[in-house]
Amino acid sequence: MPEQLFSPLRVGNIQLEHRVVMAPLTRMRAKDPGRTPHQLNAEYYGQRASAGGLIVSEGSPVSETAHGLPATPGIYTSEQVAGWQKVTDAVHQKGGRIFLQLWHVGRISHRSHQPRDARPVAPSGIAASGYGMSADFQCVAYEEPRALSTKEVAAVVQDFVNAARNAMAAGFDGIEIHAANGYLIEQFLHDRTNQRTDAYGGSVENRCRFAIEVAEAVTEVWGEDRVGIRLSPFGTANDSGGTDPVSLYTYLIRRLASLNLAYLHLVEPRASGAGQAEVDHKDVPSASQLFRPVWPRVLIAAGNYTRDGALAAIESGHADAIAFGRLFIANPDLPLRLKCDARLNRYNRATFYGGHAGGYTDYPFLSQGEGVV
Repeated sequence: MPEQLFSPLRVGNIQLEHRVVMAPLTRMRAKDPGRTPHQLNAEYYGQRASAGGLIVSEGSPVSETAHGLPATPGIYTSEQVAGWQKVTDAVHQKGGRIFLQLWHVGRISHRSHQPRDARPVAPSGIAASGYGMSADFQCVAYEEPRALSTKEVAAVVQDFVNAARNAMAAGFDGIEIHAANGYLIEQFLHDRTNQRTDAYGGSVENRCRFAIEVAEAVTEVWGEDRVGIRLSPFGTANDSGGTDPVSLYTYLIRRLASLNLAYLHLVEPRASGAGQAEVDHKDVPSASQLFRPVWPRVLIAAGNYTRDGALAAIESGHADAIAFGRLFIANPDLPLRLKCDARLNRYNRATFYGGHAGGYTDYPFLSQGEGVV
């Protein structure tokens, strides 16, 4: 059975040697001012690269207004492109592949992240419940966002296009559209966060329009075989969710399939919000099992997977690859550990967000002594 997880896989026109994917992980360790990737980030990604393995980078805001958390690395300035080039070089030196995740947080922001302290933007002027983080790492309540005009929606699509071009200049192997976890694209999808009356609101078709336009636009830059998209159909992170997700996501995934994207990356609902706390939702459906029949190409599943769960998912055909997050944080050589069924280092949640090397680049490799389960 281990051979299934470690068999080759063609993703678009990228050849992988195994199916253990590093999931996108916000770590808040970019260099400020400038929100720029730097050498520490290159070391972190380089540690986790493996020959023929795929890394999906942390979400990279596509514009200055796309930010919602401190010290997150953007992809809209020449300095950021140069910083990301250090990361892609480090990954490629190990024989790995890396896709950049394009991100716009929408209403999950605070005016301290925005140009001239403006309000965050969203499909509609509906504030998210709960608390976020200001630019100086303080806990702040989400505020009411400003609804984008129809003309401004087109400008945001262009922001994604510009970011896609910058990702190519930075040496990435492809891009992933972040349309999950309650951020801007998902805010357009759900009727609870999208109460627009223009072409981007109302019907399922209209609410999916923005996501489809972004996907179509960035494939014009990269070609469809270098573009993936991440969705969380039953997620609750960042006050997300809406009515009738099965109908919504069935329609959306079928439309995305018609664009011939390289892969679909699904977050299982049992893991929604797992970055903030230990989460294992009970009595929820499996997104990968439910939507596998309507997605004909590579499907990557993520969310609280163990080694045994990953092996079973690949063996059953419910997924073609498995993305690991927290286990990859603590185990830079995770593919090797899984292949050998070696013991795993514990992750330290207190060091997930912000800081320097501690909890980031100092986790031991197998050659330095096995970790503990």
